[in-house]
Amino acid sequence: MTETVVSRDGTALAVDTSGQGAPVILVGGAFNDRSTVAALGAELASGFTVVTYDRRRRGASDDRADDYLVANEVDDLAAVIRHVGGRASVFGHSSGAVLVLEGAMRGLPIDRVAVYEPSYCADESLPRPPADVYDRLRALVAAGDDDGAVELFLGEVVGVPTEAIAGMRAGEGWSFLVDKAPSLPYDVLVSTPWQLLPRDRIAGVAVPVLAVYGDRTAPGLAAATRAVAETAPDAELVVMAGEDHAVLQRPAALAGILAKFLG
Repeated sequence: MTETVVSRDGTALAVDTSGQGAPVILVGGAFNDRSTVAALGAELASGFTVVTYDRRRRGASDDRADDYLVANEVDDLAAVIRHVGGRASVFGHSSGAVLVLEGAMRGLPIDRVAVYEPSYCADESLPRPPADVYDRLRALVAAGDDDGAVELFLGEVVGVPTEAIAGMRAGEGWSFLVDKAPSLPYDVLVSTPWQLLPRDRIAGVAVPVLAVYGDRTAPGLAAATRAVAETAPDAELVVMAGEDHAVLQRPAALAGILAKFLG
């Protein structure tokens, strides 16, 4: 069932609800919308009320804000939590993982937090994008150069080689990525990948945290996940054998891990 939930600033969010049981909200990362977490939701729906939504500026959700602010997305998550009864557990993937942790750090009524490969930087020995990548990305979006914004994000934020990006441009999935370009500044702003993750704030998370990564993922994502598990006061770390950042395409094993933690 798809409904519209209105955030604090009037932004309309498309929200899907399925299943029955305790509510759990699934939040995707960059280039994701509610469709990309739907398969994971279907795996969980037999035991939970599963809620997915399009983050602002993507899918069927709009954006009434004058500027990009992390607080806007925290307000959106708060609105979805209110929609499901005032409390919920949350799961986030990549920048969505950072967003749900941000919600917990800001005191939203969250019971449990599960994250898969949060897109923080935790290893200062690994390359990081320059701090001006956010301003350049936002300028490309403002100019309507969505292809350029996707290329910049993939190349400088994710670290995809130029030749691989060229191959992606020729593929069928490129249009899906370009459609999400206007929301990419939010993904960068919430993760701030040019600086190290905020350990002092993560240490203040007062709810149980499950941090998961795949043993075939990028070293930086593995390091970020371990750092969250080491820093949050009540945290558990799980490493999935044979998995990488694309786990949402193969959700069954992850759903089992989440169900155990959330149940």
